[in-house]
Amino acid sequence: MIAKEVAELRRRYRSDKSNISHVCGCFVNEKKEIISEFDQSLGMLNEEDTDQMLSVLKKTLSGSVGRNLLDVEFSTQQVTDGEECQLLRRLRDSELKDKEAISALYEKIISSLIIEGNYLILLAHDRYDVFNYGADGKKEEDSSQVFSYFLCSICPVKSGKPALSYYLPGNCFRSICADTLLAPPELGFLYPAFDDRTANIYKALYYTRNISNSHAELVEALFSSPLPMPAAEQKETFGSILAETMEEDCSLRVVRSVHSQLCRLIEEHKAEKSDEPLTITGGEAGDMLRYCGMTEEKIESFEEKFKEEFGENTAVPPENLADGKQLHLKTPDVEIKVSAGNGDQLEARTIDGVKYILIRADGGDVEVNGIPIRI
Repeated sequence: MIAKEVAELRRRYRSDKSNISHVCGCFVNEKKEIISEFDQSLGMLNEEDTDQMLSVLKKTLSGSVGRNLLDVEFSTQQVTDGEECQLLRRLRDSELKDKEAISALYEKIISSLIIEGNYLILLAHDRYDVFNYGADGKKEEDSSQVFSYFLCSICPVKSGKPALSYYLPGNCFRSICADTLLAPPELGFLYPAFDDRTANIYKALYYTRNISNSHAELVEALFSSPLPMPAAEQKETFGSILAETMEEDCSLRVVRSVHSQLCRLIEEHKAEKSDEPLTITGGEAGDMLRYCGMTEEKIESFEEKFKEEFGENTAVPPENLADGKQLHLKTPDVEIKVSAGNGDQLEARTIDGVKYILIRADGGDVEVNGIPIRI
């Protein structure tokens, strides 16, 4: 799915637009035991509570495609007769009324997921009338199709802390404690995917709040399909490939240049407002090194290592490889953070046999702990 399609679905999570009639789920304690199950009709809630529930579900479609939102692909065999796809279709086709299928999904999640503390599993089904738009941008009167899908959100549950409150009837202060609080989703998924504004039963969209840990154990249990490498791991792997293949040529100048080129790609893509996700191949990353003046031998070594680590035909989102906001330098004792556009103010130099990182300081006042100093 692309960002535009995700945004289209996110806009539905309001009481005046959603066709979600009920939300079902269960409360799971830290011992992996189901404490309670529920099936809540949204029609029984007031508008404010309904919007709050929809807001929680909506967060399962938040973040960036390729970082927090990842495509899970199924093979033809899985779709035809695979147990995992059969279960997903039963849940979708029954509009979450198949109690046996719901229990099977709970069991898969609870038995596989490694997570601390209590959590809530939330399930919601929606039917979306997908309208076409004419050349003039106006919506056509009749929808071209109905997109039927369900959403699963896994939300940590935390206990509220006591707080001091003013009790008006008694004209006094007293301590109150909130009940268990529902945190934003940690994980979740949507099935089927909404590709080209239509249902794609060969894909699911998986959500992870933490880009460093996508909980591969849950993905394997639910889908029996691999996920792309987590965003944080992609960045670490890219850095390792660069350092290993460039060897003594992996200088501040080279890393700064590669970072700058990645950031420029990200900014240009944003300016173009393209619907297609931005990715780069190993060959395109090699061109960045060629721009830095690296030898063809080292560039070839880099490209081969890129294929080995990421996959033969894998393209990686640049935003997973570079922090578009800052350049971060670190020694055992010192850390330096510079805005991405000002990396050229840093310089590495050896003076009298001692290695230094120099910061240009002629652009304005210099402060230490908020105190202006003179240089």
